Amino acid sequence: MILAIQIGFLDISWKDALDILLVTILLTQVYKLMKGSVAIKVFVGFLSIYLIYLVVSALQMELLSSILGQFMGVGVLAVIILFQQEIRKFLLLVGRTNIFEDGKFFKNVRFWSQNGNARRANITPIVEAVKSLAGSNTGALIVLSHDSPLKFYAESGDAMDSLLSKRLLLAIFNKYSPLHDGAVIVHKDRIVAARCILPVTERDVPAQYGLRHRAGLGMSENTETFIIVVSEETGQISAMQDGVTMHNISAQELRRHINKYLNEPKDSKKEKEKKEESKVEVTVKEEVA
Repeated sequence: MILAIQIGFLDISWKDALDILLVTILLTQVYKLMKGSVAIKVFVGFLSIYLIYLVVSALQMELLSSILGQFMGVGVLAVIILFQQEIRKFLLLVGRTNIFEDGKFFKNVRFWSQNGNARRANITPIVEAVKSLAGSNTGALIVLSHDSPLKFYAESGDAMDSLLSKRLLLAIFNKYSPLHDGAVIVHKDRIVAARCILPVTERDVPAQYGLRHRAGLGMSENTETFIIVVSEETGQISAMQDGVTMHNISAQELRRHINKYLNEPKDSKKEKEKKEESKVEVTVKEEVA
């Protein structure tokens, strides 16, 4: 056997190195596809338990290995049942993708190396477009993502991959446009897709909230995104983040909230606890009223 490297009592051949490389690429791609959705938390937790299972099996801890082995068997079935839609979208995405076609492999390699240095979205076209849409009572639903193109949700609509601009957003949400029904996903400075289907919240919402507001709220509950909704009836601007709705805000307030979302992508634990406490207080007040 030809050794690639020898570390103490470990003999690593070139096949072992290739095996590790392929598994790394596979896990990286799965993580990128699931990034931005609630399924990534389950994936990370399941992967952690699997790694622990491998360690205790290697140490021949029979009792713990047996318990974790039973959990792994049930866990796979639970993941398949709970996330059958995400798995279906993942398989469809893999089936449609050919990374070696027309030099796409080298483009993808370059994208991976430059992904960390990608620019953030220019929010001026978004704010100006939302302001114009609100002035003309034109309904709109925009999903702004700072760390993921949300491929799972983008696959439900029409792929665009276009440079972000005010005129393009106005054209998409024009009442006579075939793309106006659904959500637009914006990542960095590009429009990823239009006419996308979003998960609808299961919470009780006020009667004046339409399907756009329910879909925007559901998307904010399931992903770390910033949602912008323009009401077709009133022309009011609403924003959703982390399951919290900011209703009837101005264009200046919208710009401030977007800048805060991009500059502070992750809330601290104290801020999240305050939000949860505020939700409970609002719920209690509504029940008392």
